[in-house]
This record gives sequence, structure tokens and C-alpha cells, in this order.
Amino acid sequence: MDALSTIFTALADPTRRAIVERLSRGDATVTELAEPFALSVPTVSRHVAVLERAGLVRKTRHAQQRSCTLEPGRLGEAEQWIAEYRRFFERRFDALEQQLNQTSDEED
Repeated sequence: MDALSTIFTALADPTRRAIVERLSRGDATVTELAEPFALSVPTVSRHVAVLERAGLVRKTRHAQQRSCTLEPGRLGEAEQWIAEYRRFFERRFDALEQQLNQTSDEED
């Protein structure tokens, strides 16, 4: 699977998106990440592992504690891909708007 597919697959799950959102506010342990969910710590850990494989999250070790950190650069790759299609659709909508305005002017 290519990198972009891995990123979108990881972000397809609402729990993983919530974890990314939480980590955007600062580092957290898996136990801290599990608190708002009705999920076990091992289940949340598996979600974090998916995010790690996608390069969206990095685990670091400080003494006995493991902390999760968001890797925003990988989100930038997905944003770049989305931006390309946003520009494409904006051009299409602009052309449609021009056509509608021209049609409206002709009817008046």
C-alpha cells in the first residue's frame, strides 16, 4: 500500500481521528488517550499502532513512561493531495458559475 493510502486508511476510523485530534493539543500516554473512550488500553494501543505505521504518530520513551506524539508532516501529505483536488473542483465551480451567469444574462 502506498503512503497516502496508508494515511487515509488510518484516518478512516473515527477513534483514530479522535486520537489525532487529542494529540494535536499535546503529547499523551496511551492510558491518557484511552480515557475518553469506552475502550480498553490495549485496544487504544492497537489504534495508536495503526497511526504509527502510517507515520502520523510517534512513540517516545521517557524513563518508564511511553508518550505518543503527533507527526504533523504526514498530515501535510494528505492535505496536499486534497488541496490539488480542491483547486480542480473550484475551477469547475467557477466555470459553472460563469456559464450560469451567461445563461442568466441571455435570458434577461
